[in-house]
Amino acid sequence: MSKYYAIDIAQEDIVASITMMVQMELGKTSPNLLRVAGQLAARFGADVIGIAACQPVQVVYSDGFISADIYDKDRTEIGAEMSAAEDAFRAALTPHARSVGWRSLITFQPLAECLASEARSADLVITASCQTGNANPTRAMNIGAFVMQVGRPVLIVPVNVATLSLSHVLVAWKDTREARRAIFDALPLLKQAERVVVVEITRAVNADESSAHLIEIVNWLKRHEIAAEAHTVVSRGDDAAQLLTIAHDRNADLLVAGAYGHGRLMEWFFGGMTRDVLFCPERCSFLSH
Repeated sequence: MSKYYAIDIAQEDIVASITMMVQMELGKTSPNLLRVAGQLAARFGADVIGIAACQPVQVVYSDGFISADIYDKDRTEIGAEMSAAEDAFRAALTPHARSVGWRSLITFQPLAECLASEARSADLVITASCQTGNANPTRAMNIGAFVMQVGRPVLIVPVNVATLSLSHVLVAWKDTREARRAIFDALPLLKQAERVVVVEITRAVNADESSAHLIEIVNWLKRHEIAAEAHTVVSRGDDAAQLLTIAHDRNADLLVAGAYGHGRLMEWFFGGMTRDVLFCPERCSFLSH
């Protein structure tokens, strides 16, 4: 794996700050992703690292395989795409961030695995949402796999969402490790929110127990100086669709949720909360695993 790092962190006295990493897909313009990242960088006085990675064409010098000319052309295209991504990133983030840095990587690893390993120094990773259509497998990261591997919270920005005001944050609660991780990771954003609502969708028979749990969560948030409301909602069968409907009806601009994996991996293939959130076009989503 080859890497090129160009990092120009300002040499100032070190103060407490959040570090964000913005993942850009080569060959695509990402104006709304960069706009939202700039808004958060300004809000938190953040250090921001931009990153882009891709896989090269694989060359085998034998009949029936890719020629060296195609390999050279691919490397030239990669270089141009990386330069364009870096220029766009710096132009968008430099006016808002405390400091900016850039990383570009060429790798034979799966992109999700490679990029997850680069997030070791980030407090939050920001990326664009999944899109339908034919993705270039050498450029497009599997976001579901990335969320499961990265070990950091991931903010997913839909392509048609240009702002994150934090006026209304909806927290999807289940009494699971992933949900506990997500709400804890989201504390800096929740402290900035004008309104926080914690919602659990549960069976009618469990409604009283759910309400008691949500009271505990609201009291825990209060100890972190966050005022929140609790709402228990009886399930109608499709919890993922019901949650997104609640978020839509409440005009929430951010959804916080735990991302499921390992034993729950089947939901990634056959639907479920994580997959529906990844493809949600209406609002930003904050996922932790």
